[in-house]
Amino acid sequence: MNRKDFLRNISIAVLVPSVLLAACVDKKTNTAAGSKEQTYTCPMHPQIVQNKPGTCPICGMDLIPFDKSSPADVLTLGASQQALANITTITIGTNEFSSFTQLNGRLTINPEQTTYVSSRVPGRIEVLYIKETGVRIIKGQPLYKIYSEQLSTLQQEYMLMADQAASFPGDQRFQQMEKAARQKLLLYGQTEAQLSALVRSKKTDPFVTYFAPESGVVAELSIAEGQYVPEGGTIMKLEAYNQLWVEADVYPSEADKVKTGQQVKVIVAGYEDRPQAMTISFITPSLQAGSQVMQIRGTIPNPNNQWQPGLQAIVLLSSTNKGKALTLPMDAVIRDGNGAHVWVEKDKNKFQSKMVTTGMENFDQVEITSGLEEGEKVVVTGAYLLTSEFVLKKGKNPMAGHNH
Repeated sequence: MNRKDFLRNISIAVLVPSVLLAACVDKKTNTAAGSKEQTYTCPMHPQIVQNKPGTCPICGMDLIPFDKSSPADVLTLGASQQALANITTITIGTNEFSSFTQLNGRLTINPEQTTYVSSRVPGRIEVLYIKETGVRIIKGQPLYKIYSEQLSTLQQEYMLMADQAASFPGDQRFQQMEKAARQKLLLYGQTEAQLSALVRSKKTDPFVTYFAPESGVVAELSIAEGQYVPEGGTIMKLEAYNQLWVEADVYPSEADKVKTGQQVKVIVAGYEDRPQAMTISFITPSLQAGSQVMQIRGTIPNPNNQWQPGLQAIVLLSSTNKGKALTLPMDAVIRDGNGAHVWVEKDKNKFQSKMVTTGMENFDQVEITSGLEEGEKVVVTGAYLLTSEFVLKKGKNPMAGHNH
């Protein structure tokens, strides 16, 4: 080998490692620079995207980092995350489906179960055993004691007739007179026990106690101790709540959907899990003044007085029976300006948003006309949390990539 070739080989041996080292350093530098590139977005306004930290120009919130480079619109959550977010799924299938017309209603007192306690005789209220409203009383419970000279006179007459009938047991006239005097006191509200005690004591008692004719709650109290009341004067009003009326408003355009004897469902506010069956018993023949609505009415049982008059209620009129249809619970479908979508569990712990088209709805179910197939696993609870998590992680709306 001559001197010229030797020097050339030495130069190549020295330069090649330097070039390779420089290329490797350059590649590492570019890779590091690429890995450091980060994008940020606003959790409330995902359209705000920038490559450095800052605040949202719309709401002022701090921007958060997100992975914009991930092409898959799939959200992955671990088992603990799903439990924390209460993520549950169901397998969608066909079910019997009926749509309902929803009417706003309310619970009211059934006047057929209202009892007015009035004075049978004129007199003065000596003792009032119930002195406030809202008190629950039982049939036969003492309500008030009254002083009445008229009752004293009737008692004296009855005692006289009873003595005559006892003295002449064979005289039918005295027997009939005794029976008539006794019947008169019974009509004035005296009890059989009070009359028997009167005969035994042979002494009139102008202070007579009256008892509750029915069980109920004291709704009104019209008298106080020491007051004089006339014959027929109101003492108090009792209301029983073991049955309640349900009144609902019907617009004229919906009047053809209701008729007397029709079966409907009633949902009391706060007791959505216990719908009640009701028969429409009355429809007002004219519109309510100032409201331009009709009213329907029915009765529902109220065991243990669990509901109070005045509670809001919803009356559901069955309007259309479609038969078999793909249905989902209302909470499973998320609606926004882009349309409606649901979350589907594609694989274990992997969820994907799918756009759907909805059809008829009732109070708890919605029909799915397109976008899903029978057998798919759909998120029922926690769908809104999945949407929020997707926006935070991906920085975009889950519906952004769908064809609307």
